[in-house]
Amino acid sequence: MPASVVLCSAGYDHTIRFWEAPTGLCYRSLQYDDSQINRLRITPDKQYIAAAANPHVKLFEINAKNPNPLRSFEGHSGNVTALGFQKDNKWMFTASEDASVKIWDVRAAGCQRDYESNAPINDAVLHPNQGEIFSGDLDGNVGVWDLTANSCSHQLVPDGKTPIRSVTIASDGSIVVAANNRGTIFVWKTKNGAQFEPVHKIDAHSTYCLKCVLSPDCKYLATTSADKTIKLWSVQDGFSLYKTLEGHTRWVWDVAWSADSAYVVSASSDKTAKLWEVSTGEAILEYTGHHKAVTSVALNDSSSE
Repeated sequence: MPASVVLCSAGYDHTIRFWEAPTGLCYRSLQYDDSQINRLRITPDKQYIAAAANPHVKLFEINAKNPNPLRSFEGHSGNVTALGFQKDNKWMFTASEDASVKIWDVRAAGCQRDYESNAPINDAVLHPNQGEIFSGDLDGNVGVWDLTANSCSHQLVPDGKTPIRSVTIASDGSIVVAANNRGTIFVWKTKNGAQFEPVHKIDAHSTYCLKCVLSPDCKYLATTSADKTIKLWSVQDGFSLYKTLEGHTRWVWDVAWSADSAYVVSASSDKTAKLWEVSTGEAILEYTGHHKAVTSVALNDSSSE
């Protein structure tokens, strides 16, 4: 894996751990005393990491010795379940079980925009066009929030009231995938950015699908589950099963791709994170040191600074 890799994990032990990706050595840890950590996101320039918790988000410097957060984003009233950064680090979005999506200026105080959903939000992701946020909620809806029009432009309801657990969008914007509590994944093709054509419904897991993430090269979809596995699906072959990654002993909560789509890192309730090689389906490294469930991993190994 390339140099200048930022790999970190967090969860229920209130600790963010930074890892040397090739060796498994933990070289730094940060305490987050207020709550468990639900999500981690690294800024595109690898300077900062944001940790989403309950109900705050805190921003830390990655390369400094300072153990304290630079900023705390306060405004949500429930678990913050998703966050992400605009590609130039100009703003951050968050989504929460308080049924809201919020936009924050990373440099200024206060929430810039606030969108109210009708149900608690389990996940949200920013479209590559930087102009829409897709959310998945407890009532089974995928909402499309248009940042230009300042409104919800679409609502997709793939499986009645079954909660949507995770959403992901291809890096070229061509497809949207959602995963739900039944272990089903739904795929839509996008047309002109305004139409969504359902193209696949796949029973991926026999129980909760906890996370779905498309690879940067758009060739694979990774899904994680309460069945303790990660599954890799071949997008080009109609989302046929490519590999099942087995080795975790409890629920697998999160997965992150390397920039070259050759590796994935997973986070599990078994207190570990694992590095997997996509081509072989083998776990090549384990990151150990957390004392409780690991619920989030973040990886930025892109070559662009």
